[in-house]
Amino acid sequence: MTEDRWFPIAKNAYDPLKAGSIDGTDDIPHDKAIQRAMSAKYKPNKAITGDAEKTVFVARLNLNTTEETIEKTFSRYGEIKRLKLVRDIVTGFSKGYAFVEYCSQKSAERAERKADKLIVDGSELFVDLECERKLKGWIPRRLGGGFGGRKESGQLRFGGKDR
Repeated sequence: MTEDRWFPIAKNAYDPLKAGSIDGTDDIPHDKAIQRAMSAKYKPNKAITGDAEKTVFVARLNLNTTEETIEKTFSRYGEIKRLKLVRDIVTGFSKGYAFVEYCSQKSAERAERKADKLIVDGSELFVDLECERKLKGWIPRRLGGGFGGRKESGQLRFGGKDR
């Protein structure tokens, strides 16, 4: 299963301190984002429907990428059940990420494996399995959680697949 490729802290439960650590051994938070994540009271959205095991998270989309382009790109990995390009509630502009739910778990795993780092509309995509409903304690990046950024960004925290 593709979870074997994930950083070990992400197998059963999410710990912001371990996710933000370069080597997973930190005892105290070393930046404000980790402090914010540790004090966050985040509850996953109960209104989200679909199967988390069959859903992939697609990030770093070009802001001009449309649902049709995403569907065309990701349908080669299997039959798509549902696609959601996340948009700003006020302006309606894309926020640069989407969720693609497949009809089968194997299709989702194939998409996660093969579409990561794919170039679409001039942007290199980041594709991963959905974490919010699968990992206990998951906190999104906007609240200081997530698996960190890229090493090139200059952040101290850089975990996950980009590590």
